[in-house]
Amino acid sequence: MGAALRRIQLGSALSAFGLGFTVPYLYVYVAQVRDLGAGTAGVVLAVFAMAALAVLPFTGRAIDRRGPLPVVIVAAGAAAVGACALGVSDSVTAAVLSAAVLGAGTAVMQPALATMLVWCSTAGTRTRAFATQFFLQNLGLGIGGLVGGQLVDVSRPSSFTMLFLIEAAMFLVLGVVAATVRMPRAPSVRDTASVEGAAPKGGLRVLLSHRAMVQLCVLGFVIFFACYGQFESGLAAYGTEAAGIAPSTLGVALAANTAVIVVAQFVVLRLVERRRRSRVITWVGLIWAFAWIVAGYAGLGHGSQTMATAAMISTYALFGLGESMLSPTVAPLVADLAPEAMVGQYNSAFALVKQLALAVGPAVGGPMGATLHGPYIVTFVLFSLGITVLALKLGRQLTPAQDAPLATVPSRVVAVSLPGTEPAAASAGVR
Repeated sequence: MGAALRRIQLGSALSAFGLGFTVPYLYVYVAQVRDLGAGTAGVVLAVFAMAALAVLPFTGRAIDRRGPLPVVIVAAGAAAVGACALGVSDSVTAAVLSAAVLGAGTAVMQPALATMLVWCSTAGTRTRAFATQFFLQNLGLGIGGLVGGQLVDVSRPSSFTMLFLIEAAMFLVLGVVAATVRMPRAPSVRDTASVEGAAPKGGLRVLLSHRAMVQLCVLGFVIFFACYGQFESGLAAYGTEAAGIAPSTLGVALAANTAVIVVAQFVVLRLVERRRRSRVITWVGLIWAFAWIVAGYAGLGHGSQTMATAAMISTYALFGLGESMLSPTVAPLVADLAPEAMVGQYNSAFALVKQLALAVGPAVGGPMGATLHGPYIVTFVLFSLGITVLALKLGRQLTPAQDAPLATVPSRVVAVSLPGTEPAAASAGVR
């Protein structure tokens, strides 16, 4: 990677490290440490997620008009303010408002950082760049959670305040590191208008007219709903209620998930980066369907407690294997589908779809996992198989350069598909 990519990856990893300090303990902090109750803690977590839904529809256009760099800096500053404020909040109002600022800041950072990766990479390096980001973010979250767990003390609110201050410092470091990146010149919406002599079409209309992107968004919703939206809600409830595992075992299972990602990411990358992206996603659906079947055995198989515990940990590990296959495929595909002047809007739209899935997933999966054990497993086996079906359909909408950019014959010209048009020629590596 070049110097710009290395700095972006460093800042991204440090911000994930900061998030790892507080995210696992946010509920305990609000409900018990600040003694604001479980209801307030639930509201704070909901506001944290809803703030992302409020700001993401406006983020993409700001990125494309102003560039991703100033957006990252502003978002990092906002997230730092929110983290500091949450660390000293001792009332319901203060906690809710702080969570809203923190949630909005962290949500805006993700598509802005993704756009920076796109601008600083080529079609040949983009797959590895996004895989590296995913690896470093998971590593940062894991290390941050482990270190934070050694520092917190429920009887001392000041220990939690220190965690939030560390998180804020990491966001500020991200802003400073991002400010030192020399971004290459990339097309913007304004540039497109001046060259063509007319205002560009509305971003939403362009995106909705792009069949491949719409199908990818649908696929993305199912992916995040069936996996990430279940980790700490439905699957956790199912594991404790149906499989009878101890709550502490969930921490071991999540650690196994992270460990598989960290260990397998670059091995998997070498295996999949020259294969068709749609086929890789197809295999992810099959792996996750098997993971849900293993989870079904844990809760419904009437085996020993040891076997049930091993099966639940294996389920989380299998999800990690699928995640390591998705990281070099989905995010780069969003970038390769985007018109040159709308990379930020496409990244923000996909981030919005992800956030919707993460909001709906726990609401649906939580009650099912706790009470409807058999239907819960069947439902998500079917959703995982749906990933396979949707990926196969998406593959028919992609050009060879989009579906397998590293497997195509090297050329100065590649085929790209623009919304509402037939595949047309464009210069390689322009984003």
